[in-house]
Amino acid sequence: MWPRVNGMRGLELGTPGELRSRLNGLVLAGKKRATTGLLDEYRTETEGLEYVGERLALLDDEGAALATVEITDITLSTFAEVTWAHAEAEGEGDADLDAWRAGHARFWTSVGTPVTEDTPLVCLAFRLV
Repeated sequence: MWPRVNGMRGLELGTPGELRSRLNGLVLAGKKRATTGLLDEYRTETEGLEYVGERLALLDDEGAALATVEITDITLSTFAEVTWAHAEAEGEGDADLDAWRAGHARFWTSVGTPVTEDTPLVCLAFRLV
């Protein structure tokens, strides 16, 4: 189960340390308005999907809330079907969809969950509240 803070589910971006700090900074600056997760993580953690209008606590490495985000869209997709509009909204500076795919494939492989073109994903769009 994912952490709860102030009555909301927590949103932990990336992995603790430099990556999470950078991603959280992009959210706080208004540049990151989307994120992508593995559908299998929801099953493993016995979590339901987010829903439009749900508010999540953006968490730092210690589990403290930095901000609140509100879900504006949720799309189920495969790795191969992620759109450039979603990838660009992640705000991480990828030049194109190929760069986004390469970076995300590298990340998921580095944390022990390599992806294929058919890997089911959850694409979330949000706004900073």
